[in-house]
Amino acid sequence: MSKPRVAVVFGGRNSEHAVSLMGAGSVLDAIDRSKYEVVPIGIAQDGRWVLAASGQRYAIEAGELPVVETTGAALALPSGGGPLVAYDPGSIPVELGSVDVVFPVMHGPYAEDGTIQGLLEMAGVRYVGSGVLASAVGMDKAHMKTVLAAAGLPTGRYVVVRDRDWRLNRECVLKEAEELGYPVFVKPARAGSSQGISKASDRAELESAVEFARQHDPKVLIEAAIVGREIECAVLESPGDEPAAASMPGEVKVEGGQEFFDFEAKYYPDQMSLTVPADIPQETAEELRALAVRAFEALDCEGLSRVDFFYTPGGELILNEINTMPGFTALSVAPQLWAASGLPYPALVDHLIQLALARPVGLR
Repeated sequence: MSKPRVAVVFGGRNSEHAVSLMGAGSVLDAIDRSKYEVVPIGIAQDGRWVLAASGQRYAIEAGELPVVETTGAALALPSGGGPLVAYDPGSIPVELGSVDVVFPVMHGPYAEDGTIQGLLEMAGVRYVGSGVLASAVGMDKAHMKTVLAAAGLPTGRYVVVRDRDWRLNRECVLKEAEELGYPVFVKPARAGSSQGISKASDRAELESAVEFARQHDPKVLIEAAIVGREIECAVLESPGDEPAAASMPGEVKVEGGQEFFDFEAKYYPDQMSLTVPADIPQETAEELRALAVRAFEALDCEGLSRVDFFYTPGGELILNEINTMPGFTALSVAPQLWAASGLPYPALVDHLIQLALARPVGLR
């Protein structure tokens, strides 16, 4: 019998392009080649789909972020589960064979936000991770908080700043935001990897922070600061009709003097530490795991998610956000949480592929 063909897709047209490549490099290293046939596919920053070149770089080297090399063969998208075809200039198309499942190791707009999921749904191709709606809601932090609150989950106070409001009613927006009390955190509503986030302690800083966030997204979220420890939990879909499983909770701490968990803290060495299990009471850990699963179910997530909480000095758990395609290098938080919970990275990758292979195409 032929081995299932897995297309690992990475890159994309957004500021998290490099983060995607770093995760894809780990996935490509971890996939069992005796069990699967693997096709690495990059989406360049200009939107071109290419068969990854043999010399494609996936890691940060000498401080330089990786990008999709466009020297590989250009690709036509699969349709209806049919053959994936590579086109080399001046040559006859080479059939690569049918794709059984796509593993989109992608983050941010035009990737993790339901767009690539919708494309794959239209093409009738199975894929790893959440579907269109869960991905879109998970990407948009404003809608995410609305859904989580409607499900009875504890969330913090925030203000949504839409493009029109900022352009036409800036003073009203600033007054509403100031009712949250300083300091506040300002972030793009639809970005990840801590891109575009800053802290504001007065009105001048607030205006600058909104303008900075708007460089990534015209829709911005302003959040009241929450004093508390950052505790994270990974959730994984189970096969069949079994309920989703939650990992051990882990505590994230920022090193090197940063005030919050920014891009450098996430992706550069020695900037972040993770303690698993988190040093919290057992009953709190169990409550947190249950809340993480409830968040996963509230968005109708599939595959995996990472759910982030604040644990306040008073013992309260506040859900900060859910990430439907968390950072996925072997050293990222979600894979580390699962490794500490007894599921090492290669087994995690295999589990996700098997879930996708078993998933029916179409509405479910």
